[in-house]
Order: sequence, then C-alpha cells, then structure tokens
Amino acid sequence: MITDLALDPGFGSAIGRGIGAIALYAVVGLVLMVFGFYAIDWTTPGKLSILVRNGAPNAVIVTASGLVSMAFIVVVAILSAVGKLDEGLLTSLIYGIVGIIVQVAAVRLLEWVTKLDIGSIIESDRFAPASVVVAAAHVALGLVVAFAIY
Repeated sequence: MITDLALDPGFGSAIGRGIGAIALYAVVGLVLMVFGFYAIDWTTPGKLSILVRNGAPNAVIVTASGLVSMAFIVVVAILSAVGKLDEGLLTSLIYGIVGIIVQVAAVRLLEWVTKLDIGSIIESDRFAPASVVVAAAHVALGLVVAFAIY
C-alpha cells in the first residue's frame, strides 16, 4: 500500500519566507548583541574584552551576565514585533537599542547607589562576591526592561 503525502500548494514559499525571517532576525539579534556588548564594555571601567580573554573571573561573570541580560531584551523585542516582517525587524531594532541603553544605565545607577568599585572588582584576579551582585543586577534589570518592552 502506497500512501501519498500531499502538501499545501504554498508550503514551499511559506518555508522560504520562514527561513528568510529567521536569517533576518538572527542578523538583527547579532547586531543588537554586539551593540549590547560594546555598551557594557564602554560603560564599565577597564577593557572587558581583554580582561575576559585574560581570565579575570569577575570580568567574566559581569560580562556573561550582561550578555544574558541583553539576550533577554533582544528576544522579547523580537517577540513583541507582531505584524509584517519589515515592521517587525524595525521594531525589534528600535526596542532592542532603547532597551540596551536603559538597561546599561540602570545597572550603572545601581552600582553607584551600592557604592561598588566595579573597576577594581572586575580587574581583580581573585573571585569577588560583589561581582555576583553586579551580575544579578544585570540579569534582573535585563528582565525588567525586556518585560517592559513586551
């Protein structure tokens, strides 16, 4: 017994559009993640990329948490982009940029309020528990900003 598998006539073009949308959103997401990394690097004392490459544990913790928080913002910006692909991409880009700026400013404000010397913390070769506080601030504020977008 032979069973024929019938696909809707528009199946191929729908798959093509879907793959194209994935690729375009991936590019927007990558651009926003790179922007987010540089926003964290620019607003944090010390050169994070060098400190991370050299294995400074606190710099690794702060950078990783910052990237995770940026990913929350980017993902929710994409999720909130309902409608046409071009509108969705533009909305994601705008919300993503604004979200990253607000999140970075909020973390810097929290560091100022708590009087943490983030520069000496991230440059230290020894683990500093305060780096976990900064990491938690990144993740928490990233979530807050992400859900504000949604």
